[in-house]
Amino acid sequence: MNILLTLVKIFLGFFLITFIIYFLNLDMKLVRIIYDLLGKHYDTMKRDKKL
Repeated sequence: MNILLTLVKIFLGFFLITFIIYFLNLDMKLVRIIYDLLGKHYDTMKRDKKL
């Protein structure tokens, strides 16, 4: 019974964390930060060919 209660607590904790991430749209905010950092990196790279 103790193991079952522990598994339920873990499941509820995981559900709560993923729900907060979904509700506050934190995944897309993180993607935007990464996108901006990668944009700065690739904009400063030296190019072999000009388009």
